[in-house]
Amino acid sequence: MTCALALFSGGLDSILACRVVAEQGITVLAVKFVTPFFGYELLAEEQEYAEKVRELYGIDVVLHDLSEPYFAMLRNPPHGYGKNFNPCIDCKILLLREAKRLMAKYSASFLITGEVIGQRPMSQRRDTLRVIERDSGCTGILLRPLCAKTQEPTFAEREGLVDRERLLDFSGRGRQPQMQLAEEFGLRDYPRPAGGCVLTESDQAKRIAWYYGHYPTVRLNDIRILLFGRHFQLPHGGWLVLGRDAAENARLEELHDPGDYLVYMPERPGPMGVLHDAGHPDDLAAAAGLVVRFGKKMDAASAAATVLFACAGEERTLVAEPLADLIFQEWSL
Repeated sequence: MTCALALFSGGLDSILACRVVAEQGITVLAVKFVTPFFGYELLAEEQEYAEKVRELYGIDVVLHDLSEPYFAMLRNPPHGYGKNFNPCIDCKILLLREAKRLMAKYSASFLITGEVIGQRPMSQRRDTLRVIERDSGCTGILLRPLCAKTQEPTFAEREGLVDRERLLDFSGRGRQPQMQLAEEFGLRDYPRPAGGCVLTESDQAKRIAWYYGHYPTVRLNDIRILLFGRHFQLPHGGWLVLGRDAAENARLEELHDPGDYLVYMPERPGPMGVLHDAGHPDDLAAAAGLVVRFGKKMDAASAAATVLFACAGEERTLVAEPLADLIFQEWSL
Protein backbone atom coordinates (compact mmCIF):
# COMPACT_ATOMS: atom_id res chain seq x y z
CA MET A 1 0.00 0.00 0.00
CA THR A 2 1.24 3.49 -0.83
CA CYS A 3 2.33 5.57 2.16
CA ALA A 4 2.75 9.34 2.38
CA LEU A 5 4.55 11.28 5.09
CA ALA A 6 2.87 14.56 6.07
CA LEU A 7 4.30 17.60 7.83
CA PHE A 8 1.78 18.17 10.60
CA SER A 9 1.44 21.44 12.47
CA GLY A 10 -1.85 20.49 14.06
CA GLY A 11 -3.62 23.38 12.33
CA LEU A 12 -6.59 23.00 10.04
CA ASP A 13 -4.62 23.07 6.78
CA SER A 14 -2.36 20.20 7.76
CA ILE A 15 -5.34 18.22 9.05
CA LEU A 16 -7.19 18.68 5.77
CA ALA A 17 -4.13 17.85 3.66
CA CYS A 18 -3.81 14.51 5.46
CA ARG A 19 -7.49 13.73 5.08
CA VAL A 20 -7.67 14.65 1.38
CA VAL A 21 -4.88 12.21 0.56
CA ALA A 22 -6.12 9.50 2.95
CA GLU A 23 -9.51 9.64 1.20
CA GLN A 24 -7.80 8.10 -1.83
CA GLY A 25 -6.91 4.97 0.13
CA ILE A 26 -3.33 6.06 0.84
CA THR A 27 -1.77 5.46 4.23
CA VAL A 28 -0.84 8.84 5.69
CA LEU A 29 1.51 9.23 8.64
CA ALA A 30 1.72 12.72 10.08
CA VAL A 31 5.04 13.89 11.51
CA LYS A 32 4.96 16.75 13.98
CA PHE A 33 8.40 18.27 14.45
CA VAL A 34 8.90 20.01 17.78
CA THR A 35 11.42 22.45 19.24
CA PRO A 36 11.19 24.71 22.30
CA PHE A 37 9.79 27.33 19.91
CA PHE A 38 6.80 25.18 18.93
CA GLY A 39 5.22 22.06 20.35
CA TYR A 40 7.99 20.98 22.73
CA GLU A 41 5.62 20.39 25.65
CA LEU A 42 4.00 17.56 23.67
CA LEU A 43 7.06 15.35 24.21
CA ALA A 44 5.93 14.85 27.81
CA GLU A 45 2.56 13.50 26.65
CA GLU A 46 3.34 11.92 23.30
CA GLN A 47 0.99 8.96 23.60
CA GLU A 48 -1.91 11.10 24.82
CA TYR A 49 -1.37 13.55 21.97
CA ALA A 50 -1.31 10.78 19.36
CA GLU A 51 -4.52 9.31 20.75
CA LYS A 52 -6.24 12.71 20.73
CA VAL A 53 -5.27 13.42 17.10
CA ARG A 54 -6.44 9.98 16.03
CA GLU A 55 -9.74 10.39 17.86
CA LEU A 56 -10.48 13.92 16.62
CA TYR A 57 -9.19 13.76 13.05
CA GLY A 58 -8.59 10.12 12.15
CA ILE A 59 -4.87 10.77 11.63
CA ASP A 60 -1.86 8.84 12.96
CA VAL A 61 0.88 11.16 14.18
CA VAL A 62 4.43 10.78 15.51
CA LEU A 63 6.62 13.42 17.18
CA HIS A 64 10.22 14.17 16.25
CA ASP A 65 12.44 16.51 18.29
CA LEU A 66 14.29 18.82 15.89
CA SER A 67 15.79 21.15 18.50
CA GLU A 68 19.52 20.85 17.86
CA PRO A 69 19.51 21.28 14.05
CA TYR A 70 16.94 24.05 14.48
CA PHE A 71 19.19 25.94 16.91
CA ALA A 72 22.04 25.75 14.39
CA MET A 73 19.87 26.97 11.50
CA LEU A 74 18.45 29.84 13.55
CA ARG A 75 21.87 31.41 14.08
CA ASN A 76 22.28 32.22 10.37
CA PRO A 77 19.27 31.31 8.19
CA PRO A 78 20.29 31.66 4.51
CA HIS A 79 16.96 33.27 3.60
CA GLY A 80 16.95 35.63 6.56
CA TYR A 81 14.36 36.50 9.19
CA GLY A 82 10.81 37.78 8.97
CA LYS A 83 9.46 40.71 10.94
CA ASN A 84 10.88 39.33 14.19
CA PHE A 85 13.38 36.49 14.69
CA ASN A 86 11.38 34.04 12.57
CA PRO A 87 13.26 32.23 9.77
CA CYS A 88 10.04 31.01 8.13
CA ILE A 89 11.51 29.97 4.78
CA ASP A 90 14.51 28.17 6.27
CA CYS A 91 12.27 26.63 8.92
CA LYS A 92 10.13 24.98 6.25
CA ILE A 93 13.25 23.91 4.33
CA LEU A 94 14.69 22.26 7.43
CA LEU A 95 11.42 20.50 8.26
CA LEU A 96 11.09 19.14 4.74
CA ARG A 97 14.72 18.07 4.63
CA GLU A 98 14.24 16.11 7.84
CA ALA A 99 10.95 14.65 6.57
CA LYS A 100 12.68 13.49 3.40
CA ARG A 101 15.32 11.80 5.54
CA LEU A 102 12.55 9.94 7.40
CA MET A 103 10.86 8.65 4.25
CA ALA A 104 12.89 5.44 4.14
CA LYS A 105 12.21 4.74 7.83
CA TYR A 106 8.45 4.90 7.26
CA SER A 107 8.47 3.46 3.71
CA ALA A 108 6.89 6.63 2.34
CA SER A 109 6.66 7.34 -1.39
CA PHE A 110 6.09 11.11 -1.18
CA LEU A 111 5.63 14.04 1.20
CA ILE A 112 2.58 16.17 2.03
CA THR A 113 2.18 19.66 3.44
CA GLY A 114 -0.90 21.77 4.08
CA GLU A 115 0.50 24.85 2.36
CA VAL A 116 -1.88 27.04 0.36
CA ILE A 117 -0.42 29.38 -2.22
CA GLY A 118 -0.76 33.01 -1.22
CA GLN A 119 -1.86 32.32 2.35
CA ARG A 120 1.27 33.52 4.12
CA PRO A 121 3.18 36.53 2.81
CA MET A 122 6.69 35.25 3.51
CA SER A 123 6.70 31.49 3.05
CA GLN A 124 3.74 30.70 0.78
CA ARG A 125 4.25 32.87 -2.28
CA ARG A 126 4.54 30.98 -5.55
CA ASP A 127 8.23 31.79 -5.98
CA THR A 128 8.97 30.95 -2.34
CA LEU A 129 7.25 27.57 -2.58
CA ARG A 130 9.58 26.68 -5.44
CA VAL A 131 12.64 27.81 -3.47
CA ILE A 132 11.55 25.69 -0.49
CA GLU A 133 11.17 22.61 -2.70
CA ARG A 134 14.54 23.18 -4.36
CA ASP A 135 16.60 23.93 -1.26
CA SER A 136 15.07 21.08 0.75
CA GLY A 137 15.81 18.60 -2.03
CA CYS A 138 12.10 17.77 -2.33
CA THR A 139 11.37 18.88 -5.89
CA GLY A 140 8.85 16.50 -7.40
CA ILE A 141 8.16 14.46 -4.27
CA LEU A 142 6.32 17.19 -2.34
CA LEU A 143 2.55 17.23 -2.79
CA ARG A 144 0.46 20.17 -1.54
CA PRO A 145 -3.04 18.68 -1.76
CA LEU A 146 -4.94 21.85 -0.91
CA CYS A 147 -3.47 23.85 -3.80
CA ALA A 148 -2.18 21.06 -6.07
CA LYS A 149 -4.20 22.17 -9.08
CA THR A 150 -2.45 25.56 -9.01
CA GLN A 151 0.93 23.79 -9.26
CA GLU A 152 2.70 21.54 -11.74
CA PRO A 153 1.91 17.83 -11.27
CA THR A 154 4.20 16.07 -8.81
CA PHE A 155 5.70 12.58 -8.88
CA ALA A 156 2.73 11.14 -6.98
CA GLU A 157 0.31 12.56 -9.55
CA ARG A 158 2.34 11.65 -12.62
CA GLU A 159 2.81 8.09 -11.42
CA GLY A 160 -0.88 7.64 -10.58
CA LEU A 161 -0.30 7.24 -6.84
CA VAL A 162 -2.91 9.94 -6.31
CA ASP A 163 -5.74 11.17 -8.51
CA ARG A 164 -5.03 14.81 -9.34
CA GLU A 165 -8.70 15.42 -10.10
CA ARG A 166 -9.55 14.75 -6.44
CA LEU A 167 -7.04 17.34 -5.22
CA LEU A 168 -7.85 21.03 -4.70
CA ASP A 169 -7.07 24.51 -6.01
CA PHE A 170 -7.24 26.67 -2.87
CA SER A 171 -5.37 29.97 -2.94
CA GLY A 172 -5.21 33.25 -1.06
CA ARG A 173 -5.70 34.14 2.58
CA GLY A 174 -9.41 33.38 2.91
CA ARG A 175 -10.38 30.48 5.18
CA GLN A 176 -13.89 29.75 3.93
CA PRO A 177 -12.90 26.90 1.55
CA GLN A 178 -11.00 25.14 4.34
CA MET A 179 -13.87 25.55 6.76
CA GLN A 180 -16.32 24.17 4.21
CA LEU A 181 -14.07 21.17 3.53
CA ALA A 182 -13.75 20.57 7.28
CA GLU A 183 -17.54 20.50 7.48
CA GLU A 184 -17.66 17.93 4.68
CA PHE A 185 -15.22 15.73 6.60
CA GLY A 186 -17.26 16.14 9.78
CA LEU A 187 -14.46 18.03 11.51
CA ARG A 188 -15.66 20.64 13.98
CA ASP A 189 -13.26 20.63 16.92
CA TYR A 190 -10.17 21.97 15.14
CA PRO A 191 -7.77 24.79 16.09
CA ARG A 192 -8.49 28.30 14.88
CA PRO A 193 -5.67 30.15 13.09
CA ALA A 194 -2.96 31.26 15.50
CA GLY A 195 0.75 32.05 15.54
CA GLY A 196 2.04 28.92 17.24
CA CYS A 197 5.75 29.83 16.98
CA VAL A 198 7.23 32.10 19.63
CA LEU A 199 9.81 33.38 17.12
CA THR A 200 7.02 35.44 15.54
CA GLU A 201 6.14 37.12 18.85
CA SER A 202 7.91 40.44 19.24
CA ASP A 203 8.89 40.32 22.93
CA GLN A 204 9.98 36.68 22.89
CA ALA A 205 11.85 37.15 19.60
CA LYS A 206 13.86 40.08 20.98
CA ARG A 207 14.91 38.04 23.99
CA ILE A 208 15.94 35.06 21.85
CA ALA A 209 17.85 37.33 19.46
CA TRP A 210 19.66 38.81 22.48
CA TYR A 211 20.64 35.33 23.63
CA TYR A 212 22.01 34.40 20.20
CA GLY A 213 23.99 37.63 20.16
CA HIS A 214 25.62 36.90 23.52
CA TYR A 215 26.19 33.15 23.58
CA PRO A 216 28.11 31.25 20.89
CA THR A 217 26.84 27.89 22.13
CA VAL A 218 23.11 27.29 22.44
CA ARG A 219 21.91 25.15 25.34
CA LEU A 220 18.52 23.49 25.15
CA ASN A 221 17.50 24.40 28.70
CA ASP A 222 18.63 28.00 28.20
CA ILE A 223 16.18 28.29 25.33
CA ARG A 224 13.41 26.75 27.41
CA ILE A 225 14.14 29.19 30.25
CA LEU A 226 14.08 32.14 27.84
CA LEU A 227 10.39 31.57 27.22
CA PHE A 228 9.10 32.40 30.71
CA GLY A 229 9.94 34.48 33.76
CA ARG A 230 11.47 37.93 34.20
CA HIS A 231 14.86 38.39 32.51
CA PHE A 232 17.63 40.88 33.25
CA GLN A 233 21.04 41.55 31.75
CA LEU A 234 23.08 42.74 34.70
CA PRO A 235 25.67 45.54 34.35
CA HIS A 236 28.72 43.25 34.23
CA GLY A 237 27.32 40.56 31.91
CA GLY A 238 25.31 38.33 34.23
CA TRP A 239 21.96 37.01 33.03
CA LEU A 240 19.32 36.68 35.75
CA VAL A 241 15.94 34.98 35.35
CA LEU A 242 13.29 35.26 38.07
CA GLY A 243 10.19 33.12 38.39
CA ARG A 244 6.88 34.99 38.58
CA ASP A 245 4.96 32.35 40.51
CA ALA A 246 5.42 28.97 42.18
CA ALA A 247 5.12 27.05 38.90
CA GLU A 248 7.85 29.13 37.22
CA ASN A 249 10.05 28.83 40.31
CA ALA A 250 9.77 25.05 40.06
CA ARG A 251 10.58 25.08 36.33
CA LEU A 252 13.68 27.20 36.89
CA GLU A 253 14.90 24.82 39.56
CA GLU A 254 14.31 21.92 37.18
CA LEU A 255 15.93 23.46 34.09
CA HIS A 256 18.89 25.39 35.48
CA ASP A 257 22.38 24.29 34.54
CA PRO A 258 24.48 22.94 37.46
CA GLY A 259 27.05 25.65 36.71
CA ASP A 260 24.51 28.44 37.27
CA TYR A 261 23.53 29.93 40.59
CA LEU A 262 20.13 29.21 42.07
CA VAL A 263 19.20 32.41 43.91
CA TYR A 264 16.40 32.77 46.45
CA MET A 265 15.45 34.02 49.93
CA PRO A 266 15.47 31.04 52.30
CA GLU A 267 13.48 32.85 55.00
CA ARG A 268 10.95 34.86 52.96
CA PRO A 269 8.50 34.08 50.13
CA GLY A 270 9.74 35.28 46.80
CA PRO A 271 11.04 34.32 43.38
CA MET A 272 13.49 31.61 42.51
CA GLY A 273 16.26 33.00 40.34
CA VAL A 274 18.79 31.48 37.98
CA LEU A 275 21.98 33.50 37.53
CA HIS A 276 24.25 32.75 34.57
CA ASP A 277 27.73 34.27 33.98
CA ALA A 278 27.94 35.80 37.44
CA GLY A 279 31.66 36.56 37.51
CA HIS A 280 31.49 40.03 39.06
CA PRO A 281 30.59 40.75 42.71
CA ASP A 282 28.42 43.70 41.64
CA ASP A 283 26.25 41.33 39.59
CA LEU A 284 25.75 39.12 42.63
CA ALA A 285 24.68 42.16 44.63
CA ALA A 286 22.34 43.28 41.84
CA ALA A 287 20.80 39.80 41.60
CA ALA A 288 20.24 39.74 45.36
CA GLY A 289 18.55 43.15 45.24
CA LEU A 290 16.25 42.03 42.43
CA VAL A 291 15.23 38.87 44.28
CA VAL A 292 14.29 40.96 47.32
CA ARG A 293 12.52 43.55 45.14
CA PHE A 294 10.23 40.91 43.60
CA GLY A 295 9.72 39.01 46.84
CA LYS A 296 6.83 39.43 49.25
CA LYS A 297 6.47 43.09 50.21
CA MET A 298 7.63 43.88 53.74
CA ASP A 299 7.47 47.04 55.84
CA ALA A 300 10.42 49.41 55.59
CA ALA A 301 11.89 48.30 58.91
CA SER A 302 12.36 44.75 57.66
CA ALA A 303 12.81 45.30 53.92
CA ALA A 304 16.31 43.84 53.78
CA ALA A 305 16.59 40.07 53.41
CA THR A 306 19.15 37.29 53.26
CA VAL A 307 19.60 35.91 49.74
CA LEU A 308 21.19 32.53 49.20
CA PHE A 309 23.32 31.66 46.15
CA ALA A 310 23.73 27.92 45.52
CA CYS A 311 25.97 26.48 42.80
CA ALA A 312 27.60 23.07 42.36
CA GLY A 313 27.07 22.09 45.99
CA GLU A 314 28.44 25.35 47.38
CA GLU A 315 26.41 28.11 49.04
CA ARG A 316 26.95 31.75 49.93
CA THR A 317 24.65 34.45 51.24
CA LEU A 318 24.23 38.19 50.83
CA VAL A 319 22.01 40.55 52.78
CA ALA A 320 20.33 42.93 50.34
CA GLU A 321 17.82 45.75 50.23
CA PRO A 322 15.17 45.71 47.49
CA LEU A 323 16.60 47.32 44.37
CA ALA A 324 14.87 50.53 43.27
CA ASP A 325 12.93 50.25 40.01
CA LEU A 326 14.76 53.16 38.40
CA ILE A 327 18.04 51.31 38.80
CA PHE A 328 17.10 48.11 36.96
CA GLN A 329 14.60 49.30 34.33
CA GLU A 330 17.26 49.35 31.63
CA TRP A 331 18.36 45.82 32.52
CA SER A 332 15.07 44.19 31.55
CA LEU A 333 15.11 41.90 28.54
